[in-house]
Amino acid sequence: MPTQKTTVKHLEQVVHECGRYPLEAFEFVRRGLTYTVEHIHGKRKSHDPDDQSYHVSGQQLCWGLRNYALARYGHLAYAVLAHWNILRTDDFGRIVFAMIDSKLMAKTDDDNIRDFNNVYDLATAFNPPTRPRNAPRAVFRI
Repeated sequence: MPTQKTTVKHLEQVVHECGRYPLEAFEFVRRGLTYTVEHIHGKRKSHDPDDQSYHVSGQQLCWGLRNYALARYGHLAYAVLAHWNILRTDDFGRIVFAMIDSKLMAKTDDDNIRDFNNVYDLATAFNPPTRPRNAPRAVFRI
């Protein structure tokens, strides 16, 4: 009796099939996932890909990707993501689930692409904080 084999696609195949985001966007999300897991759970001690003790939610991943983008690209983070056609947190979800569907990432039964919907507004999340107009300013006189 033939068995059904699950084939793992190469990342380039997934990018081609998705057609919406460049390879760099997928690589960013993969590296950002590692960054997020390490910041939440610490360095991995197990190399078992099915180890769910290192799981992060969609919302946690979105915030982790924000922090990773800022650490990597600084004030240009939003411009870089926009160049890759990542304009909303939903785009992170589309990339993640394209890799899940291709067996390049794993998910739990509780994970859903809707977990990535409107986690934050990218344009606002990457703006540096501004000082209120009426805030007192330091005045130096010599």
